[in-house]
Amino acid sequence: MNSSNTISAVTRIAAIMLASLAPSISAAQAGAPQSPQTRLTLARALALADAHYPQVRVALEQQIGAKEEIGVARTAYLPRADMLWQTNRAAANNAYGLLLPQGIIPSISGPVLPSDNTRSAWSSAGGTLLSWQPLDFGLRRAQVNAAREGANAATAGLNLTRLDVEFAAANAYFDLATAKQLVVTAQANVQRLQVFASAVHVLVDNQLRPGADAAQADAQLAVARTQFVQAQTNAQVRAAVLSDFLGIPSSAIDLDDSQLAESAPADLPDAAAITSHPQARQEAALVNQQREELSALARSYAPQFNTQAALSGRGAGTSLSGAFPGGTSGLAPDTFNWAVGIQVGFPAFDIFSIHERKKVQQANVRAEQAHYDQTVDDLSAQEQQAEAQLAGSRQLAQNTPIELAAARESEVQQRARFQSGLATVVDVAAAESLLVQAETDDAVARLNTWRSLAAVAAARGDLAPFLAQLAK
Repeated sequence: MNSSNTISAVTRIAAIMLASLAPSISAAQAGAPQSPQTRLTLARALALADAHYPQVRVALEQQIGAKEEIGVARTAYLPRADMLWQTNRAAANNAYGLLLPQGIIPSISGPVLPSDNTRSAWSSAGGTLLSWQPLDFGLRRAQVNAAREGANAATAGLNLTRLDVEFAAANAYFDLATAKQLVVTAQANVQRLQVFASAVHVLVDNQLRPGADAAQADAQLAVARTQFVQAQTNAQVRAAVLSDFLGIPSSAIDLDDSQLAESAPADLPDAAAITSHPQARQEAALVNQQREELSALARSYAPQFNTQAALSGRGAGTSLSGAFPGGTSGLAPDTFNWAVGIQVGFPAFDIFSIHERKKVQQANVRAEQAHYDQTVDDLSAQEQQAEAQLAGSRQLAQNTPIELAAARESEVQQRARFQSGLATVVDVAAAESLLVQAETDDAVARLNTWRSLAAVAAARGDLAPFLAQLAK
């Protein structure tokens, strides 16, 4: 080979290598915001998930329904008024006619008249029965308290649903941010290997390297392109998952994750007692509800006092003398009556069924208490696991810059050794793979630290301290 060919090859290789130093990576530009109006921070994403995810609306409506149950239970303190109107035509052998079965108008009947049973007359009745229970020995109060604890459980359930949805949305946000970082890393790897493959082809074309080196370089480049396509596909899938939580199209999502990728979070404030977690509060309310239902059951075996007042009117188409006016006589009441009194009832033999039902309810209370204890233990374990994960994430975030710097230095040296003929294409490819892994680890490490911090906040039952860290 003459010297002119060698000089030409070296010149072309130098030009190619200089191109690799350019703002390479249009990958960073590819990840840059395209529409500032659609930039989506993590805090904004959580707010959208809370506002639009259907599961939150379901829990909200259930909470509203549970609160209304308190009002339903309180209506038991109000008087009861029943009204009735009745018109019929029946045999006219009784002065006051016939009344169909009912429980409001007192059933007062006159003497039987010596008249033909085939004759009939109109009969009418109307009345109102007012009843009120002045004493209940705490039964209604226990029922209201049970409804109140049910509302407390529904409120805690709503808070738990919001926590779960917001944390799931945060994980989806982190997944998409991670996927986008992997796209950038994969695109940077493609561009570096493309530059390297071009340089190898120049050397091969000038017979400075064997043809196998070009094939090896092309194979590495093809693998990098495959990984880039896979990273892009994964990012699109993650965007679709996040859009499901936010209620907006995935094409409109443009993450503003620069703070997450560039900074590490500080520690969260000291945690409150694990019993303040929404799930623990929900279970505690369910335990109290079961206890109130047991209390109501115990108070159901007591005398039932009812004050009653009745006002009624009767109309009959016949009279005591046996007269039969006919026509419309009896269609309207013409005789009125009223009554007031107090009624006391006592279901004496209900003691046997109530005794057995109390055993069942006592078992329900114990089961719910055991469920609460298990919930508290599980929440404590989840918090410890999240804190351990956070500690590990912080250590990784401190180590990845060292890994990245070493990988970059190795890649530069292997390229230089390859230019000098001291390294093979396989050596450079190994250095490139190591650099890709280091870039990936470094990009993901800080995101994982934020993700772990969110997991700690979720395990403690409140994402507010985590959002406060984001605001800083």
